[in-house]
Amino acid sequence: MLPSFRQLPTAAATAILVALTGCVSTPTTNTGSTASPTATATTAATSGHSMNHSGKGGININTAILSELDKLEAKLGIPALSNKIQASRPYGKTEELVSKNVINQAQFDQIQDMVTIEDVVLTGEAKDVDYMTKLGLMKGHLLVAKELLDAGKVDQAEPHIGHPVEEIYADVEDQLNERKVPEFKTTLIKLQDLIKAGAKDPAQVNAEFNTSMQAVDGSIAALPEAQRQDPKFVLQVINGLLDTANSEYGAAVANGKISAVIEYQDSRGFVMYAETLYQNIAAQVAKTNPEIDKAIVANMTELKANWPTAIAPPAPVKTTEQVALLIKAIENDSQKVLKPAS
Repeated sequence: MLPSFRQLPTAAATAILVALTGCVSTPTTNTGSTASPTATATTAATSGHSMNHSGKGGININTAILSELDKLEAKLGIPALSNKIQASRPYGKTEELVSKNVINQAQFDQIQDMVTIEDVVLTGEAKDVDYMTKLGLMKGHLLVAKELLDAGKVDQAEPHIGHPVEEIYADVEDQLNERKVPEFKTTLIKLQDLIKAGAKDPAQVNAEFNTSMQAVDGSIAALPEAQRQDPKFVLQVINGLLDTANSEYGAAVANGKISAVIEYQDSRGFVMYAETLYQNIAAQVAKTNPEIDKAIVANMTELKANWPTAIAPPAPVKTTEQVALLIKAIENDSQKVLKPAS
């Protein structure tokens, strides 16, 4: 994907589906549009930027942010597809991806069950998982940005500072308001401006970075502490972060090379934060499901080795297929914890 395009803001908040056991979300069709497959919550959470695992219409091509559209890019292997989809909005029906020459019919046939023009209204726990996942994506972007800043790679850090304010903030803003979280977009913009200006004062950049990270942490803290410490809840957020990391890594690698460095770094940041979240609940999982804990830790450790540093290596450590298998293994083990007792 073209790095300069990754910094484009999104005009609308994403309406996405987070699938949860025992939780169903209600789709609503945009005015004047033709109906596409109904999105129904069926399994454990995927990402705030993802389709549901049942594969039914999870990515709204009219409102999805770039990280979500990257799932389609990774599926089809078309560089910069996310930007092409975004640039051709709005769509009256999903088939307009073909009529607007974004993709061809054969490519559309491969993804038609992944896309929709319907909004999905989340309620209850699904809404809370969605909220924390989106903020977790912000954290991942900021974490990898800090690594790059510390390495003196200001130009590479800039898009990762930009993504939280340009893409994700609008996507979570309604929920922030509902939860009475103080506005912090201004804080993110201030940090972004410092980076765009070349990060000339490291002390000031560090101070603003800490303020931004504290604002995100404060927003996460709007959720009840018991919920944030509940393994069944946190594992759903982890699965969402890893699902998005998987799609970002899929978009990063082409022809055996890391061709999109930003997506490589995005996926690293999401995996880093997912691991941190698991460390916070590991003792609880180990107490009730020791074998599952061992498996998750082992797979997470192997997965993390795919991103040795924030600076992309000359060649991928693991193939996209190997990364996808590790993430699927973690998800499958998570399902054993999430599954209600019979």
